Amino acid sequence: MISISLCMIVKNEEDVIGRCLACVKDIVDEIIVVDTGSTDSTIEIVKKYTNQIYHFNWVDDFSKARNYAFSKASKDYIMWLDADDIILENDLTNLKQLKNNLDTSIDMVMMKYNVAFDEHDNPTLSYYRERLMSRKRNYQWVSPIHEVIPPSGNIIYSDIAIAHKKLHPSDKNRNLKIFNKMLMEGLELDPRQQFYYSRELYYHGQYEKAIDNFNQFLDSKQGWIENCISACIDLSDCYKKINDSNNAFLALVKSFEFDKPRPEICCKLGNHFLENNNVEIAIFWYELAISNKPDIKNGGFHNEDYFGYIPYIQLCVCYDKIGNTKKAIFYNNKAGELKPNDRAFLYNKNYFQSKAVANQ
Repeated sequence: MISISLCMIVKNEEDVIGRCLACVKDIVDEIIVVDTGSTDSTIEIVKKYTNQIYHFNWVDDFSKARNYAFSKASKDYIMWLDADDIILENDLTNLKQLKNNLDTSIDMVMMKYNVAFDEHDNPTLSYYRERLMSRKRNYQWVSPIHEVIPPSGNIIYSDIAIAHKKLHPSDKNRNLKIFNKMLMEGLELDPRQQFYYSRELYYHGQYEKAIDNFNQFLDSKQGWIENCISACIDLSDCYKKINDSNNAFLALVKSFEFDKPRPEICCKLGNHFLENNNVEIAIFWYELAISNKPDIKNGGFHNEDYFGYIPYIQLCVCYDKIGNTKKAIFYNNKAGELKPNDRAFLYNKNYFQSKAVANQ
């Protein structure tokens, strides 16, 4: 059995930190918490679970804070969590099994990170993150914002999932402030940072500036494939925000320079043609979306709904528009198999039942 150091950085997390630590306290062998300036009761709550509490002067650099936390670890492997992360019961069971059986030749374990959920608490957005790492490899976090440990060594992928469950919003301006500080200090953003900087501009409604930066990122051809595809999606959304539908369409098509059509791209192209009443072409793209198989181990953002539920619902709409009720009902039922309590599915079901009664 391996031993595990849990390393965390926190600030003003009194509403979630106890929930997080309670779920892992019986699995990890030491808990290391680095506080970056809490003014609430975070520290008092943490003291119930560990006495290994350290203070770190915040310098607008998440990687430095995380590396400091890692430097305090003493066990075989290091695991990290954010204060608003939780591990559900089934995943806790699997984590215990992993701890008992992990081959020590493994350097890094990638685990699923579920970061968005539907109204029924089903994960809708997931991706793999470096989660458990051999301490002897001395892995280091890089990048002040959207920090990451570059994967290396003997890596395995686990189906264990960490659920990111926020109870309060983080400072929406924090990330953009850090990026602007980096730029003011004359630091040159690497491709990954440029991608995330462009995203922050987009999130803050600075669409024209975001468009320029997304295009610079994509034209450089230096970005990771998954970031490039995400950039094409975000770029398209930016163009839509300024009512430039032609460039919104071209931004989606640009993603084909990097890889085969992804389900989310296909669905957005389907939406484009449906909005322009080109229903037959929209059907082509939605059907292409459901022919794709998910591969979340590529590390990219993975929205499972685009592999099934969304194209099924949209195909239902399309076939209803062209008068093919049989196929419309078929695809609505396919959507219902995935989300039997979803409002769109139930609405369509009632619609078709009412339509059948009216035709009797």
